[in-house]
Order: sequence, then structure tokens, then C-alpha cells
Amino acid sequence: MYNYRKMRRFKQEITREECIEVLKKAPRGVLSMHGENGFPYSVPINQYYDEENGKLYFHGAKEGLKLDLLRENNKVCFTILDEGYQNEGEWPMHFHSVICLGTIHEVTDQKSLIYHLRKLGNKYYPSEEDVEDLIAKTISRICMLQMDIEKMTGKHVKES
Repeated sequence: MYNYRKMRRFKQEITREECIEVLKKAPRGVLSMHGENGFPYSVPINQYYDEENGKLYFHGAKEGLKLDLLRENNKVCFTILDEGYQNEGEWPMHFHSVICLGTIHEVTDQKSLIYHLRKLGNKYYPSEEDVEDLIAKTISRICMLQMDIEKMTGKHVKES
């Protein structure tokens, strides 16, 4: 376990439960990892938060730069924002942001992969039938990633 700094703007900090709601409801975030030549590498990505085990799940192709980088160094940061809102008659946006730090690994157990793929698909597709159809057509090309969250922080932001 690492020693992390406390949030500087602690009065804006939201609860763990509020963070989880953002992770469950927001459609996508940005996954950042250690990139090539010392540069960070970030990709927008869909996610699913599993409340039973407290882990994040992502899917993608079985090959590519993202997987190559994660196999070299699996420490990642996932950042997400909710849709936000404006109070009537005011210009600033209010929104919640959540940052998760942790490690990522590939889900290799086929049963677990399909289980979490269904959960992810049910978040985005209109019907279970659509999800099952997609799984049948693409399962041989899909990689499922599991993020073990070590630190999660969130805050309420009011643009000004």
C-alpha cells in the first residue's frame, strides 16, 4: 500500500458512495498509463463498476498499444466526470469528478470474462438479446481488463 497525499480541496471531497455512483452512471472516462518514451498515454474508454467486488472493468481488442503498455507496467489512473448540471440563472457548471489509482490485469478465465462482458454490455446496449448477439460475434477478439482500485477520490467541482 502506498502513502498518498490528502486532497488539497478537501471541502469539495465527495463520499465513497457518491464516487461509486459516478463510476456506475457515467458512460465513459479516460484510462491513463505509462506510455512510450516517457510520455503518458491516455485513452477514452467505457467502463463498468462491479459493486460486488469493487473493481472496474473495461474491454477492448486482444492486441494493440494499450495492452502492450499495460503488460510492461500495469499501474494506471482512471478519471471520470458525471454529466454535471447548471443552476437556473447561473453560468457555472457543477459536476463530480472521480480519480481511481490502481493496477490492471487481463481477465483470463473465460467464464469470468463472459460474466463481466455481459454486465458491461447491459450498461450500454438496449437489450440482453443485443448483448448476447454481440458476445457471440466478437468473443474471440475481446480482451477484458480488471482494475483493482487502490485509491479513489472524488470531488464536487463548480466552474468559476
